[in-house]
Amino acid sequence: MATAPQTSQARDTVAPWQPATAANGDDNAARRAFLRMVSHELRTPLNSIIGFSEILHQQLYGPLGSPNYVEYAGIIQDSGKKLLALFNSFIEIVRLEGGGDLKPQPNAVLAAFEDAVAKVRGVASARGVHLDIRLLDENLEAWFDPRGLASCLDQLLHNAMDFTAPGDSIELDAAIRGGMVELSVFNRGDAPPAADIDRLMAPFEQGSSSAARTRQGAGLGWAIVRLNAQAMGGTFEVESFEGQSLRAILRLKAA
Repeated sequence: MATAPQTSQARDTVAPWQPATAANGDDNAARRAFLRMVSHELRTPLNSIIGFSEILHQQLYGPLGSPNYVEYAGIIQDSGKKLLALFNSFIEIVRLEGGGDLKPQPNAVLAAFEDAVAKVRGVASARGVHLDIRLLDENLEAWFDPRGLASCLDQLLHNAMDFTAPGDSIELDAAIRGGMVELSVFNRGDAPPAADIDRLMAPFEQGSSSAARTRQGAGLGWAIVRLNAQAMGGTFEVESFEGQSLRAILRLKAA
């Protein structure tokens, strides 16, 4: 007889962020200066590596000779992009832990869903994964910063695609419950056990399953989502049916 899947749930227990006061103003100013310096000093050479390796890979100025050179240029380009993505995620964590600069206001949920889906549609199509928006109220609005919610949805959709089999679907939905708008991203596929959920909410933590270990990434996705949700006055939680499916839920104030 089949055993019923175990569901697990993790809620954001981090204290809500409060605006900077005079006591910590100097620390925040130093943090912003650090981010500006590091962003320039690392992004500039990384963008050069990515750009010039793309030129070599496409042989825009003539053939390179051996096909191996074209292959190596492609590897350099892909590695540069992965490193830049990791750097951007790390900078976002630092920015959000410092309070961030998000400014929530009433915005349409459907437009945010459509923008997020459009951004990852190419990757999803290449993997044979369908993206399905199931939003009954097209006029539904919530309090959020468009940049913050876009970051959340991008992280959640990429995570869902990593564990969704070709031919299956990822479902985006939203509804008002208890005065809050619940935005969810649901996928079928390998999902962590209940004991792992709280740990995976912290930066640089990864799943313990064999499927999770084969995925690339630094384990920053859920931490970024949690901190963005907190900065927008909301919460983030995960409902996991171990080995079968996962639902990531953002709760934001209804507009």
